[in-house]
Amino acid sequence: MKFRIFLVISILNNFLYSQTPLAPSIPITDSYFGAKIVDEYRNLENLTDPDTKRWINIQNDYTDLILDKIPRNNYYLNKRLELEKRQGYFISELKIIENNKYFYLKRNGDEKIAKLYCRNGYDGKEELLYDPINFISSSKSSGKDNEFKINLISPSWDGSRVAISLSEKGKEISEIIILEVKDRTIHPEIITHANPSSIAGVKWLDDNSGFFYVYYPVIDPKSQLFAKNTQVVLHKLGEDPNHRRDVFSKKNNSELNIAAEKYPGILAFNPDDQYYIGMVVDAEDYRDTFIINKDDFFKNKKNWKSLYKKDDKVFYVRLAGNDIYFLSGYNSSNFKLCKTSAQNPNFRNPEVLVPEYKDEVFKSYVITKDGIYYTTTKNGVEAKLYLYRKGQQKLIKLPYVSGNINLQAKGQKFSDIWINCSGWANDEQRYKYELKDDKFILENLVPIIDYPEFKDIVVEEITVKSYDGEDIPLSIIYNKALKKDGKSPMLIYGYGAYGESYRPFFARSYLIWANQGGIMAIAHVRGGGEKGEKWHLDGRKIKKPNSWKDLISCTEYMINQKYTSPDKIAVWGQSGGGILMGRAITERPDLFKAAIIEVGSLNTLRGKLNGIGGTDADEFGNIDDPEGFKSLLEMDSYHHIKKNVEYPATLLITGMNDTRVAPWQSVKFAAKLSAYKKPNNPTLLKVSMDSGHGVEDPAYKIHERNSLIYAFAFWQLGHPDYQPVEDTKK
Repeated sequence: MKFRIFLVISILNNFLYSQTPLAPSIPITDSYFGAKIVDEYRNLENLTDPDTKRWINIQNDYTDLILDKIPRNNYYLNKRLELEKRQGYFISELKIIENNKYFYLKRNGDEKIAKLYCRNGYDGKEELLYDPINFISSSKSSGKDNEFKINLISPSWDGSRVAISLSEKGKEISEIIILEVKDRTIHPEIITHANPSSIAGVKWLDDNSGFFYVYYPVIDPKSQLFAKNTQVVLHKLGEDPNHRRDVFSKKNNSELNIAAEKYPGILAFNPDDQYYIGMVVDAEDYRDTFIINKDDFFKNKKNWKSLYKKDDKVFYVRLAGNDIYFLSGYNSSNFKLCKTSAQNPNFRNPEVLVPEYKDEVFKSYVITKDGIYYTTTKNGVEAKLYLYRKGQQKLIKLPYVSGNINLQAKGQKFSDIWINCSGWANDEQRYKYELKDDKFILENLVPIIDYPEFKDIVVEEITVKSYDGEDIPLSIIYNKALKKDGKSPMLIYGYGAYGESYRPFFARSYLIWANQGGIMAIAHVRGGGEKGEKWHLDGRKIKKPNSWKDLISCTEYMINQKYTSPDKIAVWGQSGGGILMGRAITERPDLFKAAIIEVGSLNTLRGKLNGIGGTDADEFGNIDDPEGFKSLLEMDSYHHIKKNVEYPATLLITGMNDTRVAPWQSVKFAAKLSAYKKPNNPTLLKVSMDSGHGVEDPAYKIHERNSLIYAFAFWQLGHPDYQPVEDTKK
């Protein structure tokens, strides 16, 4: 450790931006369908190798020392903590059950971890149910070093019990405990090897005596069997959790031909439904799905029947008695709302309740006593609310123009319906809608806070022509005092994968950036779901280059319109968005001054080795077929790094506990970029030893990480408040 610090300090004393020693390289040559591909840093995939560990540790120390030298590198963190203190508290994971009992997670502004609370109705008295600091895991670690976070809650149908899923240090593999609400006691059994926050959740039995969850036989991310052959387990309260009752899996249901890398899950919608639906989960929205009568299920008959196939293009399915409601993409790129019978299903020719809209994409719906409320979006940023009732569709005027809407209802027997509206510059507001009077009643669970510092924020929603003439939605956020003289620093974010839409939310981080003179841009590129299924397909597999070409076109637009200029632009992406950002900077390094890539997918040729990357082939391509190889090579940022090119300054962030995108992808990319690029711009690698993919990180860790990201970006883009002292002496 002392040697590492001495080495890094010596480098810094010689020249602030000098790089650390190059990574050890043991090249391997692979052959794919006649093509020879040299992988210079294959050895770095072994993260336990002493030489690899030593190099990563030096990079971490170097990165920390560099970032520590940036003035105001904690500005964003302090500002967020100030805003959180003003807010008072935050609520998430709200569940409202039929008896009107509210269950939710609440985190006070001065707390790092949320606790579980409940109340009887909106106006009921709040009661603390569980503090995760008290959790004693199966590994017996607890007390002051406890770093467990609640990542999912599932109350039983009657609200007498709550299943609580907890994860530690950014890991996604969880432990589940059961809380008795009446006396706050915890059941003695602790369920391990679960991941309900990502796969299938926790689904209670009709009589509240137990539940289904997905069990991972192997939880070691280094194993080739990790996250494979998962099982739906039925746990009955009081049973030994290690004697697992496998009820739906490749092993238990061999006749269903469930692939080892898929994730079987059982869905339960209402306690009085006659059926269970079994779904085989992967990276796609469309999935092979089965159905079984509950009586047969509990008699162990195993007579699951195929309900629909992937190519029927069914998703967002809901049971209501003998009726099945769903969104259909069959011959409908923007989807349509449909209905069929559970006893005689027809998914290709169903009853169409609401046909496809031309310029709006169906996003969600809930079933109530009064009808079906559903939402649509235009370009992913303009949301609308409708009610389908008695064969008619009614557009409901919202309390204010919203970029995103979330719906919540108690169930098909009740009229209760709540909506949450939000936008880039509008804090989320929660309303109860009264159909009879056609009015919204504000029912916020958190205080309504005034943010006068954000009153001058401007949000533009435009479309930009891509290289092939396609219109790309682009969100632009800035302070109205901004001058279009090409001198403003711009951070452009994008994702563009898995058909996921990047929807507007109250982006305090973006607004803080904008109030410091920066522009925040969000490119809704192809590969996402902002403009329907075709939008997704046009940025997938062999068409993936559309994603980064769309980003490049959006960047060029911002330059041509004099919002900014190439030496003032940083790109920022995460996870699958690492493909987008990695290929943008390797294809057009001249357009960008800096890049930030978190837990990025950067070496897609080797992505099959990711912890749960087996389903990635559906999105990016299968390495075992020629076209899949061609697709994966084209989107592989690591293999597109060329020698003696002036690449942007790059900050790569990853976590050792990441089971979605292997951390060695960022490590290899950093190593090759450091060795190949011209020395003008730094390459920084930050590997967290106690984080994963980021989805399970507590809020304070995310704020700390973002504070360094914004400081790095402002430093590289020339903001005077973020320039290290050494810069001014040059």
